[in-house]
Amino acid sequence: MTEVPIIAEEQLIESFLDAVWAERGLSGNTLKGYRYDLIQLAQHQETRGRLLSSASREDLLNFLATQMQRGRSPRSLSRYLSGFRQFYQWSLREGRIDSDPSALIESPKIGRGLPKALSEKQVVGLLEAPDVSTALGLRDRTMLELMYATGLRVSELTDLGAVNVSINQGVVRVMGKGGKERLVPLGEESLSWLQRYLRDSRPELMRGADSPRLFVTARRAGMTRQAFWHAIRRHARVAGIAQPVSPHMLRHSFATHLLNHGADLRVVQLLLGHSDLSTTQIYTHIAREGLKRLHSEHHPRG
Repeated sequence: MTEVPIIAEEQLIESFLDAVWAERGLSGNTLKGYRYDLIQLAQHQETRGRLLSSASREDLLNFLATQMQRGRSPRSLSRYLSGFRQFYQWSLREGRIDSDPSALIESPKIGRGLPKALSEKQVVGLLEAPDVSTALGLRDRTMLELMYATGLRVSELTDLGAVNVSINQGVVRVMGKGGKERLVPLGEESLSWLQRYLRDSRPELMRGADSPRLFVTARRAGMTRQAFWHAIRRHARVAGIAQPVSPHMLRHSFATHLLNHGADLRVVQLLLGHSDLSTTQIYTHIAREGLKRLHSEHHPRG
């Protein structure tokens, strides 16, 4: 295959990404995933002397079978297929192809796993792990407190601008998936830590510089998802938590603990920024399991 078709294929992918971003306001991570998957398919097609834009149903099945042989999970295969469907449906609407090769391919059946949550005792240990006598430790404590108090996604937390927080009203304005904005209350504890961070830690980290980001690093740059991921794992080890801990587990813990203490499911849905209540309902299974465990431990007939 010559270089010109390859370049044309890359340009086609970028045109698709621009279109879906404009239409649906997808996050940067989702667009990055679409790009990566489509480039993989284009490279697969190239090895077979074919183009991404002229892929057949058999070509897609061959790609998915190759990925399965490489040990990809049904969830990964489903993600591939979802992105391909978006791409070929857009190509069909644009008149670039005559038929959608993904239309008659069934998605792999995947079980819906329950999100993992920390116990309330583990959360307390994690929150207390950072050394708040240092600027970085105080920043980490504030981020952990804020995430547990609000249930923000890690990208929502790291992308927060200083202007998105209202200390007086005790709320944070969050830009969620699909460009949807929501207001989330902070709570007295997280608000107290946030005020302390803004007063003592952030000025020391910035050293006279400025940044639109609320949470910053020692290099005066905005905190990244990857950096916070490493920080939370480090603090989890200090707290003696044996299981692998991720930022998303704090979000799960936020929702689970709210439900355990009697919060309404629709309120939790609004706080999490879920567009569909069924997405939030998965947390009721965790809460129910927790109640069963408490019953068996403490009831005389348990």
